[in-house]
Amino acid sequence: MVIGVPKEIKNGETRVALVPSGVRTLQESWHEVLVEAQTGEGSSITDDEYRAAGAILVEFASDVWGQANIVVKVKEPQPSEVQYFRESLTLFTYLHLAPLEQLTQQMLDSGITAIAYETVEEPDGRLPLLEPMSEVAGRLAPQVGSQHLEKIHHGRGVLLGGVPGVPPAEVVIIGGGIVGSNSARVALGTGAKVTIIDKNLRRLRELDDLFQGRATTLASNSTNIADALSRADLLIGAVLVPGAAAPRVITREMIGRMKKGSVFVDVAIDQGGCAETSRPTSHSEPISDELGIQHYCVTNIPALVPILRRTLSRTPRCPTSRP
Repeated sequence: MVIGVPKEIKNGETRVALVPSGVRTLQESWHEVLVEAQTGEGSSITDDEYRAAGAILVEFASDVWGQANIVVKVKEPQPSEVQYFRESLTLFTYLHLAPLEQLTQQMLDSGITAIAYETVEEPDGRLPLLEPMSEVAGRLAPQVGSQHLEKIHHGRGVLLGGVPGVPPAEVVIIGGGIVGSNSARVALGTGAKVTIIDKNLRRLRELDDLFQGRATTLASNSTNIADALSRADLLIGAVLVPGAAAPRVITREMIGRMKKGSVFVDVAIDQGGCAETSRPTSHSEPISDELGIQHYCVTNIPALVPILRRTLSRTPRCPTSRP
């Protein structure tokens, strides 16, 4: 079987679907792997590393799409890639089709077979391919939120953890799943005051135990959400309904009552966003101002940190030292 890895062309996307070790595993199983030249550039993986693992390097994306039986990607196909769809091709990638009606129809019309990473389930209902990126996005959300709270980025000018004599920022997280719990972990680590809102009371009990009471937990309803948002400096949307559009639990009116210059990081934007004011943004232009609130709605947040493998550091040996 021929497996193709084209270079990602979505705005700001630096990740790659298959690293050299994965290429080697497939090659050892007698599969042929085609990799577009400079595919790993954003993840600091060279073409030579791919060649050493057994990949065949090709110059153009059209060669990858045209010759492969299966194409593996990171993000959904971009408009210029739709031309490569064909009935005999299988695509394996994060698709998040809920807000992408046009792309969905193009895929249906072409007859392509597509498997979305985010819908692959284990017998217990867990999502093994979505969870790792949810962990990354969750841990990044307070980080990017804190950055855009800075006055130079037109935020309120609030320090998440505060300082002696100055209270910490209030961070409100809507959703207590993988994204929400990882966001809370990082926000609490800075010293911020954290509130987690979720509709599942059993999950709220688990989070209360996990964080040993350091985070406030609230049952999800419109009253609690509106009240929490009125106090928030940083709001993180972490709502997920697997395989479906995210419910818009945050209304425009709620956003309008937030403190001006506050930041809203909507991690649910891949599935359409969890607020009526959410609109997709990109890494080149990550912020949109809606009702005076800084909306960070980047649809591929984990692309900020594509290098998640450990690199062993080597300390140079002193020339006069003994071996």
